[in-house]
Amino acid sequence: MPELPEVETVRNGLKDILIGQTLQTVHIYQEKLRYCVPQQLKQLLPCNKVLGFDRRAKYLLLRVAEGSVLIHLGMSGSLRWLETFEPAKKHDHVDFVFEDGGCLRFHDPRRFGLILWHPGNDSTTHRLLKSLGPEPLTAEFNATYLYEMSRNKRRAIKTFLMDNHIVVGVGNIYANEALFQAGIAPQHHAGTLTIADYNRLVKIIKQVLAKAIEAGGTTLQDFVNGHGSPGYFQQQLFVYGREGQACFKCKTPILNKKIGQRSSFYCPVCQPERS
Repeated sequence: MPELPEVETVRNGLKDILIGQTLQTVHIYQEKLRYCVPQQLKQLLPCNKVLGFDRRAKYLLLRVAEGSVLIHLGMSGSLRWLETFEPAKKHDHVDFVFEDGGCLRFHDPRRFGLILWHPGNDSTTHRLLKSLGPEPLTAEFNATYLYEMSRNKRRAIKTFLMDNHIVVGVGNIYANEALFQAGIAPQHHAGTLTIADYNRLVKIIKQVLAKAIEAGGTTLQDFVNGHGSPGYFQQQLFVYGREGQACFKCKTPILNKKIGQRSSFYCPVCQPERS
């Protein structure tokens, strides 16, 4: 599944193209995604100018005067910009066609993505967005906040970080990588980590995500950016997907343990369990 850096890479690649353009028509070829694509988009969007192309967590928000189109890429979705409209192919589900002839195309083989409409100027009140935690690259996400939220929590720090009510966008890949660089075992209880631990961890999470965004996201299976190019951060992963391979720091084999039904990769020497 595309994580926050992948979604931010898509936004960065498309925002300058989309903002200021006027929508001409919307084609819905397949409405049955995670939720049904609203047919009203075909009446609401034409003649509207794109005022913004934002991101909240893993949701992209195409803003016009009357509201926002919420887009989630799901497991295998992608948004691609076509300079000129061309006939839809298999798994192309929705096209946003603009007056200059360009087309924003939503492609999703597994159909776990979504396209929804939220009226009004405040998209944060949408039911899918209103209970989300802070963005990890903002000042609101800091060591004091994370330390206070973790008190009395016996959850593994890995699942704690992946809870979107705590912080958005720290998905499985980047949680593994940040915990390794912070020297914290993924199964360690969140509530027993110290403020010093969280100072180190928050700093590293921000660094890991910023570096991934700069590199264009992580090349995993279906991910491509808004122009159809893959990301390149996978080459820089320390532990994710490296079970049995030697740790780059100490040469100990990387382990893989299921935590919260997700694969957790770590080095037992560099990330020792604490008593």
